[in-house]
Amino acid sequence: MKDCCHLAQVNIGRALGPMDGPVMAGFAARLDEINALAESSPGFVWRLKTDAGNATSLQPYEDERILINLSVWESPEHLKQFVYRSAHAQVMRQRKEWFARFGDAYVALWWIPAGDVPTIAEAKERLHYLQLNGESEFAFSFAKLFPAPGTIVRCASSLEPHAQ
Repeated sequence: MKDCCHLAQVNIGRALGPMDGPVMAGFAARLDEINALAESSPGFVWRLKTDAGNATSLQPYEDERILINLSVWESPEHLKQFVYRSAHAQVMRQRKEWFARFGDAYVALWWIPAGDVPTIAEAKERLHYLQLNGESEFAFSFAKLFPAPGTIVRCASSLEPHAQ
């Protein structure tokens, strides 16, 4: 993939308890490990964090239990590798222990120019748009990936030689 664009991702979750409480202890115990894994993963570019090394103290919503994760990756394949094929997948399988089920979309992806860093306000806007309007180039999910701007997309039939 060319360096014109990177993939931004936001995901949110409503914690079942305070981060320093017993309900969230298992999640909190794995946080540094999983964040370090993300940062060392192929294709990782950037992630939102405070001086504490994570984003759990940030409160982007009125509901103080909603945690935000915002990161940038070189490609959807790199992000998928981290999310579904690393130790992160084990943490995801346990998410019901720590997070309430979300009725709306809680993950949004979108393309940004390489070198840009998304803001929390932008991430909230993309997620809200996805919740209201569904998948589009503005905000999408792994279920319906949109190509990076300027990417040539070819149908499989266009790659086959034409019979003459």
